[in-house]
Amino acid sequence: MDEASGELLSAVREIRDLIRLMAEPAIAERDKKLRTELRRIVGKSVNGAKAVPLMDGSRSQTDIHKETGINKGQLSTLVKELSEAKLLLDDGKGPRLSISIPPDFFEAGGSNE
Repeated sequence: MDEASGELLSAVREIRDLIRLMAEPAIAERDKKLRTELRRIVGKSVNGAKAVPLMDGSRSQTDIHKETGINKGQLSTLVKELSEAKLLLDDGKGPRLSISIPPDFFEAGGSNE
C-alpha cells in the first residue's frame, strides 16, 4: 500500500469511528433488551467482559482463550448462553455478536444501555 492509500484508509477509519460515536445513542436504544441480556449473561466476569468484545467473527474460541486467559470451559459456556439468547450469529466462523457494543460497554460509567 502506498502512502496516499494509507492516508486515505486512515481518514476513512477516522470517519467511521466518528459516525459510530454519533450513532451510539440510537443503537443503544434499538438494542436495549439485547444489551441488558448480554450484561446479565456476562455478569461480573472480568474475563467474560474481555472475551465478548473479541467476538467479531475473526477469532476462534481458542484464539479468544489465548488472548484473554478465560478458562476454556467458561468460554464455551459463555458462547452457548450467548447463542441461546440470540446474541451470536451462526456463520460457521468464530463467535460473532449479533449486536454492536461500544469499547467501554462493560466498564463502570461506560454506555450502559
